[in-house]
Amino acid sequence: MLRQPGGRQKAAMLLISLGPEISAQVFRHLREEEIEQLTLEIANVRKVPPEARARVFEEFMQMSYAREYMARGGIEYAKELLEKALGTQKALDILHRLTATLQVRPFDFARKTDPGQLRNFIQNEHPQTIALVLAYLQPEQAAAILSALPPELQADVARRIALMDRTSPEIIREVERVLERKLSSLTTQDFAAAGGVEALVEVLNRVDRSTERSIMETLGINDPQLAEDIKKRMFLFEDIVGLDDRSVQRVLREVDLNRDLPMALKVASEEVKQKIFRNLSKRAVENLKENMDYLGPVRLREVEEAQQKVVNIIRRLEEEGEVVIARGGGEEIVV
Repeated sequence: MLRQPGGRQKAAMLLISLGPEISAQVFRHLREEEIEQLTLEIANVRKVPPEARARVFEEFMQMSYAREYMARGGIEYAKELLEKALGTQKALDILHRLTATLQVRPFDFARKTDPGQLRNFIQNEHPQTIALVLAYLQPEQAAAILSALPPELQADVARRIALMDRTSPEIIREVERVLERKLSSLTTQDFAAAGGVEALVEVLNRVDRSTERSIMETLGINDPQLAEDIKKRMFLFEDIVGLDDRSVQRVLREVDLNRDLPMALKVASEEVKQKIFRNLSKRAVENLKENMDYLGPVRLREVEEAQQKVVNIIRRLEEEGEVVIARGGGEEIVV
């Protein structure tokens, strides 16, 4: 809705009608610039008449149904169902508005394909081609395929994903055309961003530990700076909430509770703080809170440095088998 003519005003009317609690949840899924635009639009809306509210709700529901139908079986499937429900012209209008704002990501058909089957199709392709396909898959799928590739190919593909930025539509169409003969047809799009370090981190966070270690060791030799950049993003400070209590307690025995931890928690979420507090004694929690208050205003850079120290401890302890970081593809058990 945000990209349609008048779409922001409709979105503002919808959010006003939904109320502050639901609207706040919607805002969490928007980009900062979209939030700013919608906030200005909401501020300019004095009143939402009942008939306008009804039209906005109706359009929203129709667009939602259309998106759901497209996700299930593509545009033709959505068109067929909408025509039966609303008539041909109405169905075409909705799909036109939807496809004008919704860009179908390349390799959409591949995301519905079994990873093992897809691996068989692409494993003999050029590493850059494999990287391109994996960059557009769901992280879980990409992780499964990357883990199953030969070890000598894993790091090469991982590096290419990390260094990938934008790919021309001609290249995407050519790769799609080859796979299309084997699997399915796909609607292409204009220049699209995919890959990058963040995309690789998402994949590596889901592969098994041995695959990750092999890739990181090879990258550490071939591209140390890239390996270090990836390592810093592999486990974020906020991910502490995903550790089991035993692991958190082990980490806390290594952390400076008087300086680094108070600084690291200064801007942490309440969920992270509570995770830490639950694994400290009552007296230690009191001291920690006093130290946090004593710090006063601090630079964000100092907070990030303190958080990185804690993350480095967690990763070291994981390497030593002292803590468990949950990963995709099964559980790791440390006895």
